[in-house]
Amino acid sequence: MAEIDTKRRIVKLSILKMKLQDLSNITISHIDGNRNIQSNEEHQQGVAELAKAFATEFQMGDLGYVMGLLHDKGKEQAEWQKYIQGVTGYNEEYTNVKSGPNHAYVGACVVEKQYPQIAPFIAQPIAGHHRGLYDYCDYKEVIKEGIPEELTLDDIVSYTYPKLSNLKEYDYHNLERMLFSCLVDADSLDTESFMTPEQASLRGVHTTMKELLVKLESYLKELKDNAIVSEVNNVRNYVQEQCIKKGQGAKGFYSLTVPTGGGKTLSSVLWALHHAVKNHQRRIIIAIPYTSIIVQTASILKRVFGEGNVLEHHSNVNPETIKNAELRERLQLATENWDYPIIVTTNVQLFESLFSNKRSACRKLHNIVNSVFILDEVQTLPLGFYKPIVHTLDSLNRLFGVSILFTTASQPILTGRIKGSNSSASFEALTSVHEIIPEEARLHDKLRRVKMDFFKTPSTYDEIVSKLAKHKRVLCIVNTRKDAKELYDRLPKDGLCLHLSRMMCPAHIASTIQKIKEALKEDKNKTIRVIATQLIEAGVDIDFPVVYRQEAGLDSVLQAAGRCNREGKHGICTTYVFSLAKEHSLPTGFMTQTNNARLGMGPEHDWFSPEAMNSYFQQLHSRVGSFDVRQMGELLYKPECEFEEAANKFSLIDDQSISVIIKWGDSLNLYQKLVSDGPSYSLMKKLAQYSVGVRAKDFEKLKDKGVVMEPFENIYAIIDPGFYSENTGLLINNQWTEETFII
Repeated sequence: MAEIDTKRRIVKLSILKMKLQDLSNITISHIDGNRNIQSNEEHQQGVAELAKAFATEFQMGDLGYVMGLLHDKGKEQAEWQKYIQGVTGYNEEYTNVKSGPNHAYVGACVVEKQYPQIAPFIAQPIAGHHRGLYDYCDYKEVIKEGIPEELTLDDIVSYTYPKLSNLKEYDYHNLERMLFSCLVDADSLDTESFMTPEQASLRGVHTTMKELLVKLESYLKELKDNAIVSEVNNVRNYVQEQCIKKGQGAKGFYSLTVPTGGGKTLSSVLWALHHAVKNHQRRIIIAIPYTSIIVQTASILKRVFGEGNVLEHHSNVNPETIKNAELRERLQLATENWDYPIIVTTNVQLFESLFSNKRSACRKLHNIVNSVFILDEVQTLPLGFYKPIVHTLDSLNRLFGVSILFTTASQPILTGRIKGSNSSASFEALTSVHEIIPEEARLHDKLRRVKMDFFKTPSTYDEIVSKLAKHKRVLCIVNTRKDAKELYDRLPKDGLCLHLSRMMCPAHIASTIQKIKEALKEDKNKTIRVIATQLIEAGVDIDFPVVYRQEAGLDSVLQAAGRCNREGKHGICTTYVFSLAKEHSLPTGFMTQTNNARLGMGPEHDWFSPEAMNSYFQQLHSRVGSFDVRQMGELLYKPECEFEEAANKFSLIDDQSISVIIKWGDSLNLYQKLVSDGPSYSLMKKLAQYSVGVRAKDFEKLKDKGVVMEPFENIYAIIDPGFYSENTGLLINNQWTEETFII
């Protein structure tokens, strides 16, 4: 798609904005704060042109154009015209008109009547362009009202019917949602250009993929010029060479399987930029499962490309950290529609948007078209949603020109038939995925810096603490918050002893991780012992000579091993895997399932080899009863999609916790501002850095203690310093709760 220059969309205001005396021949679409009017004809024409440009990227420009021309047809109703004049104060005669008739459904009815062949694809987006896509049965009810008799139908606009003969059953919802995205973003942009042209002017021109590639190559050259000669750096150089070479391939699915420490982050972006330049793709979208990795990755990319070329879109972003006011506003606007060269976001943000029915979430989707995805730590994709996610990725590639790169040290199975515990659970995944690193490279051998030692008998807390105390520098990773607290409390406090878990607020976690990194660089004789949950396991760049890992799935164990001897400076080090079965069983559910899959492989393997990982995922899949636990297939794999029900059910994180603001760092000042000034978007983003998620039953315990404050509805705080430890975070009855999720 040709980039849309927003400034060109703001057509001469002398034409678009008129102070009209006689409205008899004008149908109003918008009235701005200065009482200027945009006619409905102008608005629909502007939206049509934008939607056509967006949809042309996937050969459906004519459908975009028809949607734009008809989406606000219902505004021609006399009652709606009275409403817009009254609600804006333009005409005092109509100030008593508090609501206008539903106008969105009218364009859908016109499409059903005049464009029956293409109605299944564009009528639903028109009907839902304000409230969101309907379930099909609700959509049919809405359009039963028919075209109001007072309206006259326009002449039929000619169009080219797209070739849709090769659609798969799971393509329908993706195609309809993408057309919906084209319409709602076009509608938003055209409205913005009329109502707030100063804001609209901040959108637009960005650095090209070619220019970004030059920046990255320059950065990598400087790194290499200053790097020491080592086997690790040799491997990183080799990975980059392969990424440059394979970046010349056609659009499709690729994987970058590199052991931890092999430089995946910059190498994957290097591949993506070469691939985007080769295939004329428009942007790079990096989706990451953990916010800790996102912050680290975005920081690296901003250093390479400049802050003005990298958009972070996740819950932990605080816009106030961006000092340049214009850049801050540009970035905030870009979160609405992802019109930016490089986007770094979460798996949750990406995939829940791809299955959403809401205008705000879907608005950005058309900017995914003709882009490059990097899905980092792809093994973390939830197996209960594996089928709809993989199928949607297939649609994005085939219909919308998206290339997808899967990056990890633990590559899952993504091709062929994925076999679950029964035949009904199995499904056909991708046809092929091209691995960037040749099999004969055997990088896991070249980067072998760790051996695994599995304890043969279960341990108690005290037994593990006794082993940890023998090491001056050691990292211990466990599965639950309770286990982390128990081990930390028992561990000798000589030297630096630190704890990490989600009972600490994000700011506290980030500060502690930074403290660990700085301490590891200091005096080599200093004692540093860290007890952590899995939040430190993936993407956090730390390096300990010894790591202990509580039993878990093989992918998690290998991630933990990636924090051991990361730079290969200590020969071959050891990661110990232990069980706490003497204290308690593993939490039921996914954690036990993954651990049993590893145990089902047997005791003898080269645990770091691709063959072992393939065997592990076969074991894991064979224990899965459904790869579509929310029945997305039943709701969406058909022309008559149930968009709203599917969107409500598609939630990657089943998080029932309640967010509570705590007292740490600067949080008390922010809390006092909240109480005095009330909540605002910016303030709540800042306070999110000082909040902890609490399970409902533990929240009730804290309420019974009388320490929970509720300054505003559904905003909670615990500012009593006795309930937040500088070492271990939020305290609940001076005990820590069992955590059934990974972190």
